[in-house]
Amino acid sequence: MKVVYTDALVIGGGLAGLRAAIGLKRRGHDVIVLSLVPAKRSHSAAAQGGMQASLGNSAKGAGDNEDVHFEDTVRGSDWGADQHVVRMFVHTAPKAVRELAHWGVPWNRVRSGDRRAIINGEEVTLTEAPEAHGRITARDFGGTKKWRTSYVSDGTGHSMLYNMSDQAVAREIPVHERMEAMRLIHDGSRCYGAIVRNLTTGELSAYVAQATCIATGGFGRIYRTTTNAVINEGMGAAIALETGVVALGNMEAVQFHPTAIFPAGILVTEGSRGDGGLLLDADQHRFMPDYEPEKRELASRDVVSRRMEEHMAKGRGVETRFGRHLWLDIRLLGREHIEKNLREVNEICRYFLGIDPVKSLIPVRPAQHYSMGGVRTDYRGESPTLAGLFACGEAACWDMHGFNRLGGNSVAETVVAGMIVGEYMADYCDSADSEMQVSTALVREAITAERAKLDQLLDGSGSENAVELQREMQELMTENVGIFRSGDSLQAAVDGLQALLRRSRNVGVQCTANGANPELVAAYRLKRMLKLALCVAAGALARTESRGAHFRDDYPQRNDRDWLNRTLATWPDEQREVPVLNYEELDIMRMELPPGWRGYGASNHIPHPDSEKRAAEIESTLAEREGADRFARQSLLLPFEHLLPEPFRGRNERPGEPLT
Repeated sequence: MKVVYTDALVIGGGLAGLRAAIGLKRRGHDVIVLSLVPAKRSHSAAAQGGMQASLGNSAKGAGDNEDVHFEDTVRGSDWGADQHVVRMFVHTAPKAVRELAHWGVPWNRVRSGDRRAIINGEEVTLTEAPEAHGRITARDFGGTKKWRTSYVSDGTGHSMLYNMSDQAVAREIPVHERMEAMRLIHDGSRCYGAIVRNLTTGELSAYVAQATCIATGGFGRIYRTTTNAVINEGMGAAIALETGVVALGNMEAVQFHPTAIFPAGILVTEGSRGDGGLLLDADQHRFMPDYEPEKRELASRDVVSRRMEEHMAKGRGVETRFGRHLWLDIRLLGREHIEKNLREVNEICRYFLGIDPVKSLIPVRPAQHYSMGGVRTDYRGESPTLAGLFACGEAACWDMHGFNRLGGNSVAETVVAGMIVGEYMADYCDSADSEMQVSTALVREAITAERAKLDQLLDGSGSENAVELQREMQELMTENVGIFRSGDSLQAAVDGLQALLRRSRNVGVQCTANGANPELVAAYRLKRMLKLALCVAAGALARTESRGAHFRDDYPQRNDRDWLNRTLATWPDEQREVPVLNYEELDIMRMELPPGWRGYGASNHIPHPDSEKRAAEIESTLAEREGADRFARQSLLLPFEHLLPEPFRGRNERPGEPLT
């Protein structure tokens, strides 16, 4: 039995995992990062459009601050977010952008003077102030009041990840590549690390750690069409679920990005619309102003995706042998802008569609893109039910996105959460709580159990094909648990997934090689993917309302009276065929921004009985401090700075708000 000991184990080599590891190393702790692929190939590199942070440097970002970013994020979440966590996030994001700049991320910068821009389909001239010259600039993104999204052309994630990986190398943080965490080592109350499989040799080993962090990204591959990489199968969340004690939060909250190229499903950044691109139908009519006259193409992602699907359902889509699609028009931006600021979009269109987006319309349709759900944690990123287990990034339900996230907030969350969770993991390792007396019998039992599962698959007695079952799962999820949901379709999904889960217990493989064996990998991941899919479908079936990206045709209203809560899914028994669902209430009397009209369509929600009471309380509190600055007024409503690690508590400097 091979055992590797370390202070901290980070499962996942993307932006969130690497930043958490850097924080731990800075604090003097040994840390090992596990990654399915070389770190620079992690899915973080696919983030295109930018990272939100309220710098307020550009002309269209003037007046931006943490308060504006906070309100945009809470409204974007459809009041499903933890507002303490949102405050922590918006306060730390400017620090994260500047840290990345210090490390070498070449953020696009303000250039003083006049410049051309496309806003609402028309060419306008923006004038940037001389004193802003050289500062980090921003572009427009959906669901925001200010231009807040810092960017590196449309290769933001690529640049961020390469610089982050270089920082990890510089700090001599070991990244063990092509290693997959198969099982968490735990005794029901404390996590001690993970059982890990070498994807090249097939060897199983135990990584024993004081603190373990899951940072494995999302689970988009449970759907047929997704912008997610092939490695995004949700295995980090799945092994947490299989402990039986760790809860996954808000798994039914799944985001569909409006503009994936059709039919391949590859992402076209929201920056295309933020920079002025338009959505057109089969008649080349710009239709979004018909539905959302204020925000148009830059309404929140869940809203735009629904409007696109509604429009196609009316017969206004382009009919092809692959199905229906709409058009994204970025021709009006011009060749210079596209080849400079939308270079990846240009290349994707040329390589995967064979078109020049300077001259041609881009066929697009919504596709699964992001998972708001994940391992439920507290504000420190730690599981409240399994000590020593942390999570950050898309794999976590921290929960700053609620039921819908804003574009640019996800790549920002990876770095911000990595910063904060890394500090709290270091605090944990420094505390007496982290001291371990782990039994070698517990470690041996875990590795033996995992070996037995693999041997059962390799003995060749199973008759079901894992790849075929996975395809059936993806079809079920795409057809029944998509942008529009109903009780009948969700019940069909749950029934179908349960049947697939039963069949998955009889999966076999033809290739019995113990080492590099893609068929074996597909076989042992299948059951875990089905469990995640069931958490999504069962949670959606139980939630009889519409909130954010979760939209029910049969329950079209947001229902704050009955459903202002967070779904918690657990899987306490391996033989179960559905998760156990519980709910965590959101305390409206502690909210800085109580639920109200989100700003899209008609105001159509069932209010919480305490909404007016909380709103009146806030109004009275602020009236008593009418002359105070915004920081003092905000702290009266929702104190949060004490929740942040001490290094990140300081205020942020921006135009009009110098540090004193």
